[in-house]
Amino acid sequence: MNTRSNPLDLARRSVTLPTGTLELTLDKGAMEADDLLGFAARANAKRGFLFLSKVLGKHWPVTPSSMLQVHDRIAATVPPVDGPIVFIAMAETAIGLGQGVFEAWLRAHPDREALFVHTTRYRVGSGDLIEFEEAHSHAPRQFLHMPEDPAARALLLNAGTLVLVDDEASTGNTFLNLSNACRRLNPGIARVHLATITNFMGREATDGLSARFGLPVTMGALVDGEYRFQPGDYVAPNDAAQRFDPDADRGASTRFGRLGLCRALNAPEHLAERLAGEFAPGATVAVLGTGEFMHAATLLGAALARRGVDVKVQSTTRSPILTWGAVSHALRFPDNYGEGVANFIYNIAPGQYDHVLVCHETAPNAALRELAGLLHARLFHFQSEDHVEEVPVR
Repeated sequence: MNTRSNPLDLARRSVTLPTGTLELTLDKGAMEADDLLGFAARANAKRGFLFLSKVLGKHWPVTPSSMLQVHDRIAATVPPVDGPIVFIAMAETAIGLGQGVFEAWLRAHPDREALFVHTTRYRVGSGDLIEFEEAHSHAPRQFLHMPEDPAARALLLNAGTLVLVDDEASTGNTFLNLSNACRRLNPGIARVHLATITNFMGREATDGLSARFGLPVTMGALVDGEYRFQPGDYVAPNDAAQRFDPDADRGASTRFGRLGLCRALNAPEHLAERLAGEFAPGATVAVLGTGEFMHAATLLGAALARRGVDVKVQSTTRSPILTWGAVSHALRFPDNYGEGVANFIYNIAPGQYDHVLVCHETAPNAALRELAGLLHARLFHFQSEDHVEEVPVR
């Protein structure tokens, strides 16, 4: 998207994608929309377009400082409330965003009780699972784990405020499904706040959220507007994107948010100090998260940036996106969680960075080594916040 000076041009846009035509009207944030998002085409029969965030660290490389600024801004949209708050981030795209927003809110309210938990597409542990649907997703089944820690579980079951975080809102259906699932667990939830980078539900739908949810709902977004999409003739491939097996251990960790956290994650400062000493002055570095494991990579990137390293952060994804528009390059490789579905990394090409660091929660496996081979990367296995092991790749 090229920035144009005419305010009407900034607020009204028509984008012809390989999959159809997207019409967009922006009510808020039009002047910074080009800095926050681009457009991409999904290889997905359910939804042929993607509002591709440039500050999310998922499909586009971003500086850690830009991400942290967005976290602060979105956290500031949470209205003043009494009592404990539960923050829930939506898998997989918004896990890092939600955890960053939670931590930003904690920094601004250090004496308040809050819980962070993220949804997931994997089972961890043997506790209760709450399932809900993200109908338009390429992988629609989502799960919320009940925290095992008694204090975290008590927060989830007794909090009066729910903050649901995603990168964008387009229909509100997934938020509603998750809200209903949480209210079945905790009927005392009295209010919901939706926190997003972009809200494309439109004014009427946004104004009607409280009536639709059956309790007071507020919305905090950096960009507001609405969209219409007219599908074209594109036929999406029928590739599986989810093979959930309730008895399968996919190697997903219990330590980084699936079972709840009541505090901020620690940055791997010792690792950052060692790595920064290895890089030549001016070297460019990409720090990559893998799938649902995103926020620890951001914290490593931020720790490197504090030491003067030129670093960008990004993550792999299971979302199939066409090479068009805001996606200039795509790499496909196996799934390191072992579901047997394709994974991708966008807008990063072999040789683009002097150093590539892949952060992962799963045990080392052939899929991770293949990714490392594609990008000439190093692998770092995060067994906990403070226990990170470099994995030999050759």
